[in-house]
Amino acid sequence: MAEDAGLGRDFGWLWRAFAVSSLGTMLALDAIPLIAILALDVSATQVSWIAAAGGAAGVLLAVPLGPWVEFRPKRPLMIRADLLRFLVLLTVPVAYGLGVLSYVQLLVVAVVVAAADIVFVGASGAHLKALVPERHLMRANGRFETAMWISTAIGPPAGGALVGTLGPVVTTVLNATSYLLSALGLRAISAPEPAPPVRGAGASRLAEVVEGWRVIATDPVLRLLFANTALVSALIMATAPLLTYLMLNDLHFTPLEYGLGFGIPCLGGLAGSRLSAPLVRRFGRRRILLGFGVARALWLVGLAFVGPGTGGLLVVIGVELAMIFCMGVYNPVYVTYRLRSAPNDALARVLTAWTISGRAVTAAATALWGGLAWLTGPRVAIAVAGILLIGTGALLPWRERTMAGHR
Repeated sequence: MAEDAGLGRDFGWLWRAFAVSSLGTMLALDAIPLIAILALDVSATQVSWIAAAGGAAGVLLAVPLGPWVEFRPKRPLMIRADLLRFLVLLTVPVAYGLGVLSYVQLLVVAVVVAAADIVFVGASGAHLKALVPERHLMRANGRFETAMWISTAIGPPAGGALVGTLGPVVTTVLNATSYLLSALGLRAISAPEPAPPVRGAGASRLAEVVEGWRVIATDPVLRLLFANTALVSALIMATAPLLTYLMLNDLHFTPLEYGLGFGIPCLGGLAGSRLSAPLVRRFGRRRILLGFGVARALWLVGLAFVGPGTGGLLVVIGVELAMIFCMGVYNPVYVTYRLRSAPNDALARVLTAWTISGRAVTAAATALWGGLAWLTGPRVAIAVAGILLIGTGALLPWRERTMAGHR
């Protein structure tokens, strides 16, 4: 249990809320693209555009929300974001049951969920830093990473089986329910929140909005990690709908096989997250950040060689296992470094700016790769992303002096 780690009862409730919403999200992994493919018979490009449009519009809605999140109590915002996602996701099975589900509705749902996600992420990082003593942040982030990879290992295979037996929208119902349970878990936290930062006298709204980006831009290590993370995430996520289309439409994998291909490798993420702290203690944060920052980018190109049948499924599992193990080691180190480096009175804006920028780059890359897939086919588009991903290691903070004072 999370309490047994010495992190306290309230962290236990926060961890449970995170775990249940993570499981719901992973049960519904790529649910919107799956529904679009299986229920609406859309093309690979249209599948990519759902992800791109949802991300881009969600970002535009969220840009002015950084100061709004910063200067308000964080836990109520997290609860409201959970409830909003619960309600909007429920519209999908309702419309499907009535026979009126449309591509436009899926776009709107993707937009609203994306905006609520950004609010939740911005509030949750600041909330965690206030709830957990700094000396326990690495352990707390490791716990979240472990829960995420367990959920990801269980969710896609179970979700694929549910879609195959009960239809394409059942996992969306479960995902919506997980957000309701998350909101209830957050309400069970009893520790009072510290007062949120106070707006500076005379500060302009524009200055408040851009403060998160200013903090990132003026910190040499955060600036490089920001650029690296945005590109790595964008290139990986841009290929996700293309791989979904390739596996389900071109190679005729079943939803269960598709789920197994992404669920089994997440055991590597579980192993990586458990090894992250011991590796840092032995080799130092800088070596782990750089070594696994590079290693996580080496594998994606292998997905361009996926074929049909058991052999193709084993390729997916092997590539994803290697990539996810490296991410499981890297992510708690990078997230903890970011929380410790950002000032408390701008933390929510830093996290919101980080998320907004990452989502915007991902949306642009997803749209671009959808067009590339239309011209070349999904396999070539995945290969191009994989080759470019290898080069992202150049954006890690290689110079020793850039990490001075952050050991």
